[in-house]
Amino acid sequence: MRRFATKYNHIDNSRRNFLVGLGAVAGSFALTSSSWHVIAADIQNRPQTRIKRRKPRTANVGIFGVGHYTYWSQFEGLRDELISKMDILVKRVQAQDVQVTNFGLIDNAEGAFKLLPKLKAANLDLIFCDMVTYATSSTFGILIRKLDVPIVLVALQPRKALDYAKASTRMQLINDDYCSVPEFTGVAIRMGKRPPPVILGTLDDDPQAEAELAEWCNIAKVLHDLHGARIGHFGHVLESMLDMHSDPTAFTAAFGCHIVQTEADDLLRLYRTVQSSEIEDKKKQILDVFDTPDPKSDPITRKLTDDDLQMAARVAVTLDKFVEEKKLDGLAYYYEGEPDSDLRRVVTNLIVGNSLLTGAGFPMCGESDLKTCIAMLIMDRLDIGGSFAEFHPVDFQEGFVLVGHDGPHHINIADGKPVLRSLIKYHGKPGSGAGVEFKIKEGPITMLSIGLTAQGKFKFVIGEGESVRGPIPATGNTNTRGFFKPDVRTFLKEWSAQGPTHHFALGIGHHGKTIRKIAEVLNIESVIVATR
Repeated sequence: MRRFATKYNHIDNSRRNFLVGLGAVAGSFALTSSSWHVIAADIQNRPQTRIKRRKPRTANVGIFGVGHYTYWSQFEGLRDELISKMDILVKRVQAQDVQVTNFGLIDNAEGAFKLLPKLKAANLDLIFCDMVTYATSSTFGILIRKLDVPIVLVALQPRKALDYAKASTRMQLINDDYCSVPEFTGVAIRMGKRPPPVILGTLDDDPQAEAELAEWCNIAKVLHDLHGARIGHFGHVLESMLDMHSDPTAFTAAFGCHIVQTEADDLLRLYRTVQSSEIEDKKKQILDVFDTPDPKSDPITRKLTDDDLQMAARVAVTLDKFVEEKKLDGLAYYYEGEPDSDLRRVVTNLIVGNSLLTGAGFPMCGESDLKTCIAMLIMDRLDIGGSFAEFHPVDFQEGFVLVGHDGPHHINIADGKPVLRSLIKYHGKPGSGAGVEFKIKEGPITMLSIGLTAQGKFKFVIGEGESVRGPIPATGNTNTRGFFKPDVRTFLKEWSAQGPTHHFALGIGHHGKTIRKIAEVLNIESVIVATR
């Protein structure tokens, strides 16, 4: 079983770690001097360390270079110089916390045919083709035709400009990284493939190119964990949300994951094995993570009771055991159980434990929403959060909509310390117990809803907005004040017109273009709503 994710690290002061930490944030906009202020603000909005990931993010990335064999006899030492240039890229990619395999440099069609089985056997999530100089497309055609792994062309020349007074053919060749890019993309199209994306810039002192490398490594980490992910499922869709139903086989077809069908009774069995010492340890963790304030205006809320804390802790331990036993990477669930039964008490008290697991890198999704569980996993692997969310009432006076849900939530993107309240009833559902309440960090936000088309195909519906400071209702649920362009009324109408599931994953930062690239790699339709 493959798992993932870097820890939510503090930001190092060095440029390299600054850019590594940037990840997917700045992948597709030009980094002018003024842009650094935007990036710095986005990084400040990254998750704080509250719950550490249980497994590190990672990916398997392959790199090969291309050149033209005729040059080697014409320019002594040129090939070795280009290989040294390629080694710089390898080190840059390794700095992104991925596993890198360097397949060397190929310079003719024969080399491409020999390389193909090696690339296939390496179980790669992403391939960088380093365009170290001009190369004929015979080095690329068979690879793009046969490989189903995303390939990114990297054209990073050593010089920002030639020294024209001292220019030579050799200097040109060393900086000819872009020359054959159109040839390669054109051949890809003739092979019936999408033209591969291109990272274009200079090898050194190019923040935009560095950010694009980081973005693609983050995408590789998403792909790494989608492929082979084990998403648990028990129960059924809440009766009867017709937009929520989905086919487990379709998830394997689209994402390469497996839906593991489990039983609510397995939770009850494990619940009975929980020891007092385990409960006390979990209670301590819960109280370290959450505040437990007095109730405010909502009459169904109470200050967290000892009984609700005890139950939340015992069920959280149960969930830890459940995830370990079933080897899960996530879970979607909804079950009601017999009234007044132990099973009902267990399955209606999952919110706290699921929120702890979601923060630790295991997306847990209520109301049996498998599609949103995948959306949460994608955001988590981009290291931007991924809370379970939907739209709540609109504030037409200030022009925002409340964005949230009754749980579970990605605690690591909370603005301040999250809150636990005892609820005497869960609205619209059976049961009572502890509820998780917080608003997410102020600043840019991204939403990903995975809907289904009339043809039964998945569709990514993506939105970007701002989380803005202000009070939220103290109802034991998450809520964030979401502002959207051009205005909240227009945005919500356009969002609805794209056919999303009414739930979505909510993360911090603006990452719509990165998520759209993931959709393109997966051959899934996508749209970014109302970005003007």
